[in-house]
Amino acid sequence: MADVAQVAGVSHQTVSRVLSNHPNVRETTKDEVLRAIEQLGYRRNSSARALVTRRTLTLGVVACNPTLFGPASTLFGLEEAARDEGYLVSSVTLRRYTAKALEDAIDHLSGWGVEGIVVIVPKREAVAALAGLRLPFPVVTVEGGHDLPIPGVSVDQELGARMVTEHLLAAGHSTVWHVAGPRDWLEAEARIRGWRAALEEEGAEVPAPLVGDWTPLSGYRAGQELAGRVAAGAARRRSAPVTAVFVANDQMALGVLRALREAGLTVPGHVAIAGFDDIPEAEFFAPPLTTVRQNFAAVGKASIRLLVNQLETGTTRPDERVVIEPRLIVRSSSTPS
Repeated sequence: MADVAQVAGVSHQTVSRVLSNHPNVRETTKDEVLRAIEQLGYRRNSSARALVTRRTLTLGVVACNPTLFGPASTLFGLEEAARDEGYLVSSVTLRRYTAKALEDAIDHLSGWGVEGIVVIVPKREAVAALAGLRLPFPVVTVEGGHDLPIPGVSVDQELGARMVTEHLLAAGHSTVWHVAGPRDWLEAEARIRGWRAALEEEGAEVPAPLVGDWTPLSGYRAGQELAGRVAAGAARRRSAPVTAVFVANDQMALGVLRALREAGLTVPGHVAIAGFDDIPEAEFFAPPLTTVRQNFAAVGKASIRLLVNQLETGTTRPDERVVIEPRLIVRSSSTPS
């Protein structure tokens, strides 16, 4: 920093003010300092800065199942938003959200000097684990769906499920079958609630949901069962007709599509299909998949903003919640061309 000051012809304190975006610096002086920084290839020493300011400008993230599209996209959105706010991110991924694993993760992040953490809370066991811990710094949850006294950000999963179910009903289907996510996932529970509520409000029959595990294989197996029901229904007309299916994520929907195709059923000719998440490949499925898009960038931005506000103000509003609305993306898997 002293070298930058010498080249720019200013004081060490002026360089510090420019780097801190202090308002009381003339534009011409700021330009000189920035030119000197560029000329010298200067980079701030975060360790030295932390010694002076007693701040690390580092946030922690605790995540689980980062190989799945939703958790991975949430993690990316958090990291991107943190960088925009001038913070680094240190993340810990867990195989299971036990109280011991979560406590160890928080201890690890504390050892790295994080100023606060974001905890992605996808399962009931994660909520229970978090509820039993004493937290040494500000915390924000993502996809919490819980009543913990911790600020949180989530996508309105129930609304997304309602929208896609209502879309399928509006297309003329008498009911909509559902391939749900795992029973212990909060998002899966919310999507079931939205799907069921939309059917009940229309007076439609509510079939028993099939349960998958988010993978294409589980969707394929559910699709085989649904194809069998199509054949049985055509022969006996006993159960609710399988003409429309809402699948709780796009990966499972891919498996359902294959199973129906192998059974000689066309989509959407025989069965209309819709998913959830809008993974990048969804528009390239055969046929392109109707789905619900989650704004993971908005989730990350809102989560980091909540956390930074706590750090900057020193206050926490435990009941503060930010809910992001999803968007229905209609493609040809649910609407005949």
